[in-house]
Amino acid sequence: MVRSHFEYAGALWNQSRKGDIKRLEKVQMRATKLVNNVKHLSYENRLKELKLPTLKYRRLRGDMIEVYNIIHGKYDKTCSLELE
Repeated sequence: MVRSHFEYAGALWNQSRKGDIKRLEKVQMRATKLVNNVKHLSYENRLKELKLPTLKYRRLRGDMIEVYNIIHGKYDKTCSLELE
């Protein structure tokens, strides 16, 4: 549930300041501690056990996907962002 909130419209609100990135990553750190069978492990090991990438990696991957889609014309060209 937490992950979907982080990834919603990630290309638009992607944080670039280190402090903001660390705060967001801490939310995932706390969330992974709620899983009983891995809460005793380090954060990196919890991610491995739960098969989760870091938020930093997911943001980078999302950015690369957006660039690919833009370059290859995967978006609807009839859509306009102009305000009336």
